[in-house]
Amino acid sequence: MPDIITVVDDDALSLKLSRRVLEKAGFEGRYLSSGAEALACFDGSYIPDLILLDVHMPDMNGFEILKRLKADPAYRSVPVVFLTGDDDVATETEGLNAGASDFLRKPFAAPVLIKRVQNMIELRRLHEDMAKEIRIKTEKLSHAYMQIVEALAASVDAKDKYTHGHSSRVALYSKEIAKRAGFSEAEQDNVYMMGLLHDVGKIGIKDAIINKPAKLTDEEYAVIKTHPAVGAEILKKITDFPELAVGARWHHERYDGRGYPDGLSGDKIPEVARIIAVADTYDAMTSNRSYRGVLPQVQVRDEIKKCKGTQFDPCFADIMLEMIDEDKSYSLKED
Repeated sequence: MPDIITVVDDDALSLKLSRRVLEKAGFEGRYLSSGAEALACFDGSYIPDLILLDVHMPDMNGFEILKRLKADPAYRSVPVVFLTGDDDVATETEGLNAGASDFLRKPFAAPVLIKRVQNMIELRRLHEDMAKEIRIKTEKLSHAYMQIVEALAASVDAKDKYTHGHSSRVALYSKEIAKRAGFSEAEQDNVYMMGLLHDVGKIGIKDAIINKPAKLTDEEYAVIKTHPAVGAEILKKITDFPELAVGARWHHERYDGRGYPDGLSGDKIPEVARIIAVADTYDAMTSNRSYRGVLPQVQVRDEIKKCKGTQFDPCFADIMLEMIDEDKSYSLKED
């Protein structure tokens, strides 16, 4: 498929010459004689491989057209070569600073025009290929990273035979709460990641305590209460994602300040931790335990409502209540 070139030049002779040279070289293109024609042409439906743009035109100069092109995502990556009869360093510097890829002096020689066009198109393709390769490798790394995180979360859940899938469910509920609270997609993904690893500190708790079927002693409960701080210590070593430790450390804080490990209250508790706190408690009530089965949905709802403003941030508790009310078949629970 031939490469597509657009030439914008109010000089009729120059426009005719560039058309003859480019078509003879096998390029397809559009040849426009004013800035107004250019703006009408660049409407998003037509995207060339290269734009040759005259600097000086009576209705609109090349700098203004370039500015508009660079503001449009559809044309931002299209290389623009300025055509000019000026031998002016200031003009060239201004053009390059504005985003022009190169300058071509008029009148131009046919071989020079062809070579510049070929070089620019090859350079653009090289950039696109490199960007694609980087994107693929980044996606692979992200996928591998997520698999590691999921495996770590699963290993934590595996310590307790009564919490199979707990971390994944808490992550999903947390992400949905964040979504309904207006978080961006990137923020939702971060909440999901923090939800997956909120209990990672339990990896250091003895299985005998975690799986004890009877009521824990005060000493055993004190050991259990160390898992948020332990989890935060583990996760803060991941320096590329420092906020990952937030959910682990503070998901057992209470809105009224009577939680642990730091006794934070209200808005002093990080927002993500307040979200995970609601999701974590909800999943605890809707999962099987050694001493009981899944609680009835109405009982779960009543507990979330009762603890709104004391244990839970009222905003996120209301969102959880909304999710419960929409769940007519009571599917949001341990399978």
